Amino acid sequence: MNALADAGIYVIADLSEPSNSIIRDDPGWTTKIYDRYMSVVDELMKYDNTLGFFAGNEVSNQPNNTMASAFVKAAVRDTKAYIKSKNYREIGVGYATNDDADIRSNLAAYFDCGDKSAAIDFWGYNIYSWCGDSSFEESGFDVRTKEFEKYNVPVFFAEYGCNTPRPRLFTEVGALYGNQMTGVWSGGIVYMYFEEENKFGRSCKGQYFLSLLICAGLATVSNGKVTTNKDFENLSKQIAKATPSGVKMDSYSPSNTAAAACPKVTSGKWEAQSSPLPPTANSQLCSCMLDTLSCVVADNVAEKDFGDMFGFICGEKEGQYCEGINKNATSGPYGSYGMCSSKEQLSFAVNAYAKAVKGGCGFKGKATTKSAVATPTASGCSNLLQAAGAAGTGVVSGSSVPRASGSGSSSSSQGAAAGLAIPHFSVGVFGLGMYVMGAVSSGMAMVLL
Repeated sequence: MNALADAGIYVIADLSEPSNSIIRDDPGWTTKIYDRYMSVVDELMKYDNTLGFFAGNEVSNQPNNTMASAFVKAAVRDTKAYIKSKNYREIGVGYATNDDADIRSNLAAYFDCGDKSAAIDFWGYNIYSWCGDSSFEESGFDVRTKEFEKYNVPVFFAEYGCNTPRPRLFTEVGALYGNQMTGVWSGGIVYMYFEEENKFGRSCKGQYFLSLLICAGLATVSNGKVTTNKDFENLSKQIAKATPSGVKMDSYSPSNTAAAACPKVTSGKWEAQSSPLPPTANSQLCSCMLDTLSCVVADNVAEKDFGDMFGFICGEKEGQYCEGINKNATSGPYGSYGMCSSKEQLSFAVNAYAKAVKGGCGFKGKATTKSAVATPTASGCSNLLQAAGAAGTGVVSGSSVPRASGSGSSSSSQGAAAGLAIPHFSVGVFGLGMYVMGAVSSGMAMVLL
């Protein structure tokens, strides 16, 4: 990060990693993911060139998985609350979306609508419709610009750079930083920096952005030596020619202040309710709940075998034993423990079943009895459990504290502008997908926070 800062480069970091993220086809906002997100925040708030965080990238990418957006928005809410609780400097939390015609309007509205504490601070748009020597109108940039004219948070291209034909011409740079777009868009970031032998960015092999198919690199790295290609040269020339106008941070006075209207839940089109959102990830509540159980999942049961147990228990009595772990973002209501770990959730369901069915704590050795504590003595447990209720369907306020901690800087980044690339870095123990933005021209418009 310090090396990036020395080069005038600012970072917007993805908070997730492939093995610890909100999965579009089986979404959840859990204490494990929460710990990952907040640990990244703690680590990167040490650096002045951290510009913001993405709570998700293309999580919902078509109509049949829009339910996942509810969990991403819950992540936005909890990340913003955590940053505030730690007294870190003011910094934004946003989302990066794909350009899917069927859901792009609803996505933009959903993440912007409702309570400001849960709404995104900026909107990243991954768009590849300008290919070769295209134009503002032919590419559809004119339509996208019109759509965001009254959007009330900063918008920018989180990814751009269509990879056909090669070499890429990057003539869209002139439009993006020209007078047709700078009144709406705050620049953009080219996808991506690294290129491998297959002429695609390293992430196309599934190492990071698992769903992204359109990508190509600007440089190769071999034995510690960086070699740029024609794409890089063309991009550099186009950026050098750009002369955007803009506004300085201390003079910025937004005219668009009204949030978007929340999209209605419509089967097959949009399936994430706007309110309520999934519960705050609260590891303390999960721990308190576990203490009250007299029947839990046996320690020797592998997580891959949880599915059969969930399927059986939640299929009984119209799902009444699983109400406390419900996470249906369309119909709700959310269960208080739907954000706990898989084992904690299954133990809650096993215990509910065992209390209702004589001899129900068997499960062929997959469940075991233990001593339960009617009223755990740990600080805060009484109030938390009372709010959750016996069935685990109540509303619990408050949040958990991540395992990692750090200190933030009180200073702020200045003047970040045109984006160059998205590499993958390691900072401390974290593998991070970083959108990096280089300050390549003092006149470039980039108002993010």
